[in-house]
This record gives sequence, structure tokens and C-alpha cells, in this order.
Amino acid sequence: MKKHNFSAGPCILPQEVLLKASESVMDFNGLGLSLLEISHRSKEFVEVMETARSLALELLDLQDKGYQALFLQGGASMEFLMVAYNLLENKAGYLNTGTWSDKAIKEAKNFGEVVEVGSSKDENFKYIPKGYTIPTDLDYLHLTSNNTIFGTQINKFPSVNAPLICDMSSDIFSRVIDFSQFDLIYAGAQKNMGPAGTTLVIVKEDILGKVSRQIPSMLDYKVHIEKNSMFNTPAVFPVYVSMLTLQWLKDMGGIAAIEEINNKKARLLYSEIDLSPVFEGFANKEDRSIMNATFNITDEKLKDTFEKMLKEGGINGLNGHRSVGGYRASMYNALSLDSVGVLVDIMSEMERKG
Repeated sequence: MKKHNFSAGPCILPQEVLLKASESVMDFNGLGLSLLEISHRSKEFVEVMETARSLALELLDLQDKGYQALFLQGGASMEFLMVAYNLLENKAGYLNTGTWSDKAIKEAKNFGEVVEVGSSKDENFKYIPKGYTIPTDLDYLHLTSNNTIFGTQINKFPSVNAPLICDMSSDIFSRVIDFSQFDLIYAGAQKNMGPAGTTLVIVKEDILGKVSRQIPSMLDYKVHIEKNSMFNTPAVFPVYVSMLTLQWLKDMGGIAAIEEINNKKARLLYSEIDLSPVFEGFANKEDRSIMNATFNITDEKLKDTFEKMLKEGGINGLNGHRSVGGYRASMYNALSLDSVGVLVDIMSEMERKG
């Protein structure tokens, strides 16, 4: 039976990407060697890295605008540290919208003063703070565009007289945004781009080199830029699969084309959640994520029946995070509208049974 993968991450990937990636493990580009065996310094892999970096900038419309694309390691969790190491001299602002913002704030406090310009912690992060005041003396302002655990998403980004930094791990390449408003974007690949093991960083070069501290080489963005994202041995397979996924997205028509599909998926599922007496959404409606829909069942007595139906329907990865409970449907780019339709049909059947 076909599985419908709603897992929050590692994410679902396009079938054609998985097929080509699996072929590369046996024989990469007719070399008679596996992708996992070739040198990361070989011209074949250097071409992969350069293509992946170029595609990332092209899809975000950031080519020739002073940005560099890097594929690094350590996940978004390493970027919590690296952002502050490279940019925080005196004071930074953070909008606290969930678990990952909390973790980023914790790391930044090691390097300077951190101001929480706004927080939704008072209601378990079910909304995006608004109307907050941004200090004028910040080294940067840090946001998390989409909150995987709680199912919220920033729809309007603030204007700020300081570099704007954004963790886009779970919604990068999913919707059209003016990406040039950001000075640094980072995203773990495993949410919407590829397998775990590499992290995309898009950084505007002119914000670097302004802190007084000595930065260790592995944590210095300037070093990675100078070495064309090849300062150390890169995560060869995750970078290659990310490249294939970015090419797949480009061939589909880019971010505008996938946003249209993503909006259809979100409308279909949220409509069922809102109309059904059996389910209720977690996040405030105006702040709902199109990537991660969080919801609960209104009668716990129906839970076993519903989960049995999910299993029989081939639904995978729907359990919510332990801090929220309930269910979480992650509708990343590669998830089809048909898969969302299967879930909605099961929910509708549950309503009739309930």
C-alpha cells in the first residue's frame, strides 16, 4: 500500500528525486563508482555543489545581489550558534515563537545581550506576536518564519533598521517572499529540501566581518565563502539530493508554482478541521502554517478508532509533538494534493462515525 507521508521531518521527497538519488548510490553519472565513494574534490562533485548553490540563489531570486549560498553541517541548531558568533557584538533582538526560537535565544546569550522583542509563550506559542517594539540599536533581529511544532507561520515580516535573520528550516522554497529583505537565511535541509545532514545558509556578504571576537574557522561564514562551501568535507549525499530537489522545483515552475499547490493543500485540510465537530485546530487561524497543520480530536474516546483508520489508510507521521499533543499534518512541497485528500476523506468518515 502507498504510504502518505505527513512526517514533520525528515521530510517527504519527490519520487523522481529518490529514484535518481538511489541510482547514484550504485553508479554516479556513469563513473562506475558510487556517489558515496567519489572524492568531494573531484570535478564531478564540485559541479554538484556549485549547481546546488546556484539553484538556491536562483529560486530565491537572489542572484547578483551580494548573497552567497553555503551548504554547511550541524543543522539549524549549529546556526543558532553561528549566527550569534558571527554577528552579535552588543545586542540582538529575537522574536520568540516556539521551541526553535527558544533554543536560538539560549545560544545567542553566550555572546551578548538578547532582547525578546515579542513572545507567544503565554499561550503555548499558538499565535505570532504582533505590534511589538523593535529597539533601534540591535546588531540584528532574528525570526523563525514557520514553527513546525506549533503550526504557526509569519505572514508579514517587520521592517527593521538592522540585519534581518530568519530560520526558514520548515518553509523555505514553499511560498513567494521578497527574500532580499533578509540578510541571512538558514534552513536545515531535512524539512523541505533533502535528507538530514546539510544546512543551507544564504548570507549577504556585507554583514560579515564586523564583530571584534576571533571566530573559529569552522564557525566563520567568511571562511566557508572563501572556500566555496568546501572548507571541510561536505555532506556529499545530502547536498546532491538537495540539488536534485531544487532542480525538481525549478522544473515545476519554481516557488510561485509550488505555492499555489501548497495553498490548495492547506485550504483543503483546514476547511475539514474547521467544519468538523470531531476536530479542532491548535494555532490561531490568522497565523496558521501552510506547511504544518496542528489539530486535536475533540473526544478522546474516538482516538483509537481514528488512529486505526489512519493506519488502514496508509497515513504516516501524523502524531503531534509531545509539547502540543494531538496531530500534525506536515504538507511539505513534495506531498501531493491527493495525499491530503486521503487524509481529509478519513477525517470526514470519522465525523460520520462520531
